[in-house]
Amino acid sequence: MQRVTLKRVLLIGAACATASFSYTAPAVAQDGELEEVIITGTRARARSATESPAPVDVLSGDEFANQGDTDLSSLIRNVVPSYNVNTQPISDAATIVRPANLRGLAPDHTLVLINGKRRHRASVIYWLGNGIANGAQGPDISAIPSIALKQLEVLRDGAAAQYGSDAIAGVMNFILKDDSEGGSLNVKYGSHYEGDGDLVSIEGNIGLPLSSNGFANLSFEYGEADDTDRSIQRDDAAGLIAAGNTAVANPAQIWGSPKIEDSWKFWGNFGLDLGNGAEAYAHANYVTKHVDGGFYFRNPNTRGAVFSDDGGASLLVGDLTGDMSGGCMNIPITNNIPDPTMLADVFADPNCFTFQEIFPGGFTPRFGGDVSDSALTAGVKGEWNYGSGLRYDFSGSVGRNEVDFFINNTVNASLGPATPTMFDPGAYIQFERQLNADFAYNPRENVNVAFGAEYRLEEFEVRVGQEESFDIGPLAAQGFSAASNGFPGFSNIAGGQFGRENVALYVDTEWDVNDALLLGAALRWEDFQDFGTTTNFKVAGNYRVSDNLGFRATFSTGFKAPTPGQSNAFNVSTEFDFTINDLVNNGTVPSTTAVAQLRGGAALEPEESTNFTFGTFFNLGALEVTIDYFNIEIDDRLNLSPNFALTQAEIDGLVAAGVTSAGNLQNFRFFSNSFDTETTGFDIVATYPIEWGGGLTDLTFTFNNTETDVTSPLERIAFGTSDQNALSAAQQQSAIDSAAGRVAQIETGLPETRWNLQAQHTVNNWRFLARASFYDDWFDSEDGRTYDGKTLVDVEASYDLTERQKIIIGVNNVFDEVPDENPDAAAGVGNRYSQFSPFGFNGGFWYARYNYSF
Repeated sequence: MQRVTLKRVLLIGAACATASFSYTAPAVAQDGELEEVIITGTRARARSATESPAPVDVLSGDEFANQGDTDLSSLIRNVVPSYNVNTQPISDAATIVRPANLRGLAPDHTLVLINGKRRHRASVIYWLGNGIANGAQGPDISAIPSIALKQLEVLRDGAAAQYGSDAIAGVMNFILKDDSEGGSLNVKYGSHYEGDGDLVSIEGNIGLPLSSNGFANLSFEYGEADDTDRSIQRDDAAGLIAAGNTAVANPAQIWGSPKIEDSWKFWGNFGLDLGNGAEAYAHANYVTKHVDGGFYFRNPNTRGAVFSDDGGASLLVGDLTGDMSGGCMNIPITNNIPDPTMLADVFADPNCFTFQEIFPGGFTPRFGGDVSDSALTAGVKGEWNYGSGLRYDFSGSVGRNEVDFFINNTVNASLGPATPTMFDPGAYIQFERQLNADFAYNPRENVNVAFGAEYRLEEFEVRVGQEESFDIGPLAAQGFSAASNGFPGFSNIAGGQFGRENVALYVDTEWDVNDALLLGAALRWEDFQDFGTTTNFKVAGNYRVSDNLGFRATFSTGFKAPTPGQSNAFNVSTEFDFTINDLVNNGTVPSTTAVAQLRGGAALEPEESTNFTFGTFFNLGALEVTIDYFNIEIDDRLNLSPNFALTQAEIDGLVAAGVTSAGNLQNFRFFSNSFDTETTGFDIVATYPIEWGGGLTDLTFTFNNTETDVTSPLERIAFGTSDQNALSAAQQQSAIDSAAGRVAQIETGLPETRWNLQAQHTVNNWRFLARASFYDDWFDSEDGRTYDGKTLVDVEASYDLTERQKIIIGVNNVFDEVPDENPDAAAGVGNRYSQFSPFGFNGGFWYARYNYSF
């Protein structure tokens, strides 16, 4: 593993920015070893690791190739302890684009770059994310195929003063391969110990010359993964079967990883030497996939506003006559059995209707989306009047991400027997454009000054769904729910395109005071169309005490702007409420709507942060170690408010305004700048090579401890700027309880401590790898329980058949570790394990891979 070591990492310094002015060839260390070069946006010349003011992880493409999974988010989690991602089995859109985070902060607190250029965010907003990710909107890292990567550089420091919005937790820069010849082909197959979740992938990379002075490096990946099932039968479903309902499935609800089909990823990286110190460059991608996952089971006796309107005491029967002349009566239910005679009469009567005629065993919706992602970045960089020393980089980029949702095996109950069972609820679309002009100059040999400007347009679109997915049908007045059950479609009031422009100016400097001391500073001003300006700065320094010991530190301010999606999106999520042991519909409305303003809703403001890091690096012989402390304070964090109960008058007002799904809502919420946090922790990275047995073993130990404290009082989180005295005592208590639950999610939803210990041994044609990964305790907000941590072990063996061919066999989680079983699974939603397990819940996974290189 390639990490922050004295000989293996170069600067991501105080002058990091969105442009990389020139490619610097690998530098030669004093002892003759070849050092790696990091090109993550430094405007100064490349520096050695001991000059770096900020910590950075550097991972080669091999780190991701030597694993069994194909989702890049999971591959990163296995080797970067400060990076977290969950499986997300039943989480609305978060199942389609999984939320990932760095240093315990939200997914959109980490800026993602491709070749040093800002990557557009995904269109998905994470409505369900165990508190940490609730309401976040970050990039889709899984769209990047690992075979396209030359290396990944993870800056573990605040960098908003250099890069702009989102760079609070850090920066991840994915560097694409730039070879002009050669290539490789990988074929992989794997499966879980339990015999499900079969995975197949084919991926390839080829480098081609682009005329005689450039390169075209092309990559593709095709993959499919079957879904998994880690369910146990729910008590309510088992009771129905015991009572004689043979239409209920076992299990009634599949709880596991979603099915992924037709996953295609095409990426290209291009460069062309124009002469006289100038170079044209570009990279582009096109990605598609189909994701299909399960939802919660709808009980055929009790599901409100579909099968019953009184909690299951009777079966809801609709009158289809239009004038209520059918004489239809609800059917009493005794011991899970609707009265057989009355049920038969309703089935035979064309004027009366119950949804047991369509779904006698209830139904479990299937929800997912078709994802498409495309982007293009192009630019030219070089030296003005070649030899003048003034360097430039002009670039432009466009990016688009769309998730076209679908939900099947469900109903719009208000349409009665005319309802479809397959719906197109609409789509979310994210579109971004960006222009950059960057310059750098060395007025003196030991001073670098850089400056530039940026323009960015960000648009979020909600595409209206098919009418039946949000329509209020003729049975709504009789107590039947409107809109597609589980994920209501986007109505005309929710649809629309929402955009924002912003411009930025920056300047940064680096000064090598002498051979031992480096100082840096950066200043950035940005003006946003919707909320005004923000100015941020960063100062940094590195002091080398000796060749074997040094210290580094940074201090910076930062910000994260609310996205147009967060400011304008409507959504309804069906969630399981464990306090009443039933499903509830929770709506999210823009914070400036009239109903949100009744509870303190207001126009969103940017989050503001201060970051401080202090670290040391040293080596004891071949042992190389870095230790870095960090402190991140964020004010006015963006998150979803607690759920507020709607009054009937408010429901009527929303329905009249066109929010047709409001008739089904128990609660609503909105985005707000409602609380402050302080995140502290430290990282340790140590490497040690050992020569023995005719081969070489590389040992790597990485450790992360992160702790987040919510520093705001519960009242602020619960009520924001609203008048709590206007709420009843019960409403106040409900809001306080919800706020307390949100605090628990933020503070304990992720493991406080994680570490990895990896050994890789190479001898002759063999390569052996073993990795132990520890995950500390975590809190599951859905069942209110804290689960014990676990240690997972991965192993892999590779053998070179020929100079060009090799076979690899490996096992992830070789000892089949799974979370402790959920004791309330049968009484709840049938999830055998915690949904928010930081390492998943599918158990051991074996794989085999064939590699051909040329």
